[in-house]
Order: sequence, then structure tokens, then C-alpha cells
Amino acid sequence: MMTVLTRNAAPRARAGWALLLLGALAACGPRPEPVLSGLAATARFRNADAASPAQWPDPDWWTRFDAPELDRLMTAAMAGNFDLAAATARVRQADAQLRIAGASLFPTVGVDAGATQARSVASSSLAGRSRNSTRYDATLSASYEVDFWGRIRSLTEAARQNLRASRFDVGTVLLTTEASIANTYFEVLAAREELRVQEQNLAAARRILEVIRQQVNFGTATGLDLAQQETVVAQLQAAIPSLRQTAEQGANALAVLTGQPPSALDLSPDAFDRLRIPTAAPGQPADLLARRPDVQAAEASLAAANADVAAARAALLPAVTLSASGGVQSAMLGTLLRPESQFFSLVAGLAQTIFDGGALRGQVALSRAQAEELLVEYRRAIVTALQDVEDALVALRETTAQEELRAEAAARAQRAYDIAESQLRAGTITLITLLNTQQTLFSARVNLVQARLARLEAAVALFRALGGGWQPQPL
Repeated sequence: MMTVLTRNAAPRARAGWALLLLGALAACGPRPEPVLSGLAATARFRNADAASPAQWPDPDWWTRFDAPELDRLMTAAMAGNFDLAAATARVRQADAQLRIAGASLFPTVGVDAGATQARSVASSSLAGRSRNSTRYDATLSASYEVDFWGRIRSLTEAARQNLRASRFDVGTVLLTTEASIANTYFEVLAAREELRVQEQNLAAARRILEVIRQQVNFGTATGLDLAQQETVVAQLQAAIPSLRQTAEQGANALAVLTGQPPSALDLSPDAFDRLRIPTAAPGQPADLLARRPDVQAAEASLAAANADVAAARAALLPAVTLSASGGVQSAMLGTLLRPESQFFSLVAGLAQTIFDGGALRGQVALSRAQAEELLVEYRRAIVTALQDVEDALVALRETTAQEELRAEAAARAQRAYDIAESQLRAGTITLITLLNTQQTLFSARVNLVQARLARLEAAVALFRALGGGWQPQPL
């Protein structure tokens, strides 16, 4: 009995050593390279206030503008925006691709069962007698590619990273949609506010026109004075249709952003001058990169490309496949399950491409070049994210100062115009002085509206540059 054990132990030992050798070879197989940008991290943002603590945006950052209608639009967009729906569908596609790629890590099993009936005619029979024969069979087969070199695992990893990238793309689309809705809504409010200001300017110009007409009747003003003021009134009237057009087209754009036909959107704008402009402050640049979905998507795409390189390199090595089949076969259904009707086969195969005209090595070169391109795009995404924050900080700071100066200029122009109008009625100033004062006031009012819109858009740009309230979702 000891002899039997010894004889059986030798093949087992050889099999064990073979498995260890294959495991060692598998450990030497290609592995995806780590994702590194190669860029030096900056310590702080140049245009950020070093004394201010970090104040990252909330998930519902737009609510801090105190615009209930904007809140309603955002809620509608989350449910109906077309870009968001398409991006979500792409996530499901990437998830299906991951399941397809991962399925290769498991054996493929199939079953085949059937009954075959054949008829043959005996050649020696003058009557042409025929014989019928029936064969019953059932076969279970399985095949499996042994992933020694990690090719399938690398392809699965590439699919997993593509899934991550598609989920990050949803975050990018979400931030873009939110910013687009906020900016478009503020543009609609600004157009309506500018329309209101223009109507005020038109009313004031018409008052002056009536005064000049009276002066012409009394001989204290000329026809040239009257024509000049009529020109001012006509110019103010001509600016009104374009403002109405901007407001209406902005409302139509909001309808599309929320997934509705323009006629279905009932817009009730908030007061433009009552909007509150919230603040935000960035933390460390490294924290920003983790909050930006576009940077995370670029990183995941690079990781997927590195996995594709590893898979292409592994394809140069031999492929080992195992296949097995077994079943039953009998000419009689009643004897189908007897032991003598059973059969079984096991096949191991080793395949190695000897000559393919350089196709496999060309695939490796292609995958490397694609990874190099995505590395450049990853670096670009990082640098662009940092630039977005710097630009937004500068824009918010300068537009805030600009609005304050515009407000002061508008207040002074209003005082000067009130004085000039009173003096014109009293006949103590010339019409040229009034026209200059009038034009200054009208321009100051419009400039103030545009300055406030620029500040609102700068605030939106900062919230978007800081990643909004987006948070990465676990796989």
C-alpha cells in the first residue's frame, strides 16, 4: 500500500510544481501602470484670501441666491434634462460592458440535447425495405481560458475604469446643466430689468420732449433742439424689442434645459435687485481636484488606457484554454441513463501566434499612444481646473467692485439729472447740458444692470469651478 501511495504521490508532486510554475509566470505578466500626472502640486490659490477658511459649495448651492423660481427650475431639470438622461444611459452602457468583460473570467457552460432519426434502404432488398434508427443524446460542455498573464483581468479593469469615467461624466454634465440654468435665468432677469430701466429712461426722455415742444412754441427752443430729443426717444424705443427678444429666448432656453417644450414653461421671475449673491472660498488645490468630476473622469480614462496597454502586452503571450464535455448517448430512450451510455472528454490547449504581420505589436503601440494622449488630457484637466478657480476668484472680486462703483455712478447721475431737469424747466440751463446729463443717467442705469449680471455670473462660475456640491459615488 505504501508503494501505491508513492506511485500516486509523484504525479501529484509534478502537478503541484507545474501549478507553482504557472503561478510564478502569471505573477510576471503585464500589469497596468499607476496613474500619475507628473505635475507638481501648488500649495494655495494665488487669488484666494489666505485668511478666509475654506467654504466649499453645498449640493444645493443655487438656493443661496434666494430665488425660489430658480429652485423650481433646478428641480425640473434634475428630472427632465436631456443631457443628464443621456449621460445616465451611458453609465448603464458602461456597466453592461463591465459585466461583458468580467464574464470572461468564468467558464462558459452550455447544454445540448436532441433526438436524431434516420432512415436507410437496404440495397439487397428487392422490395426496397427501409430501416428507421433513432439516437438520443444530451451533452454538457464547458470551456475556460486560463488567465495566466492577466489579459482578461486587465480588460475587466479597463471596463471598470470606463464605468468610473462615465459616472464622473454624469457629475460634469450635472454641474454644467446647473450652471447653464442659473446663468440663463439671471440673463432673463437682467433682460427684464434692463427693459424696465429702458422704459423708465423712455418715460423720462418723453417728459423732456414735451418740455422742449412747449419751449419751441414759446420761441425759447429751436427745431434742432426738438429733433435732437426726438432722436433720443427713437433710439430708446428701438432698444426695447431686442431686450424683449432676449428675455423671451432665454425663457425658451430654460424650457429646453428642463426638458419641456417652451410653451409648457410658466416662468415667474424673481426680483432682479433682490437676489442675494453668496460667497464661497476654496481650500487646498489638492482638495479641489478630488471635487472636480471632470478631473476624476480624466484620471479614470487614463487608468482604463493603462489597463488596455497591459491587456495588449498580455496578448503577445500564449493563451491556455481548457474545455470539457460529457453526456449520455443511446439508441434507446430507456437506456439513456445507463453507465454504458455515458461519455466524457477533457482537452487542454496552448495557442501562440507565430506570425501576424505585426498586428499584436501594433496594438501594443496603439494602446501606448492612446495612453500617452490621455495622460496629456489628464494634465490638461488638472491645470484647467486650477485656472477655472483662479479666473472665477478674480471675476467675482472685480465684478463686486465694479457693481459698487456702478451703483455709486448711477446715484450721482440721478441727482445730476434731477437738478438739470428742474433747471431746464426754469430756463436756467441750455438743452445741451440736459442732453449730456440725460445720456449719462440712461447709460449709468443700464451699466448697473449689466454689472450686477456680471457679478451673478461670476458667482455661478466660482461655484462651478469649485465642483459645485458634487460628491463621488462609490462603485
